Amino acid sequence: MVESVAGRDRGMYAYVIGVSEEGYLLVADGRLRKVETPKRKKLKHIRLIADAPRLEEDKMTNRVIREIINEYKESHDNKEE
Repeated sequence: MVESVAGRDRGMYAYVIGVSEEGYLLVADGRLRKVETPKRKKLKHIRLIADAPRLEEDKMTNRVIREIINEYKESHDNKEE
């Protein structure tokens, strides 16, 4: 999982679903950025925030990605309190 640190989507949590030929990471959040149309992000514009479980391509759905991100947010919010 990554957090965007630059651009309009700054602060967005996303799941890395691949790497493009140009060296960009392809990220999706399952809501605004779907698995079918991932966002290209430069490495310098993201921050690694958590080791998310690896998903096989057939298991990588928008719903599963949303659940992974929500689980991280809930556990992170509990640690701050």
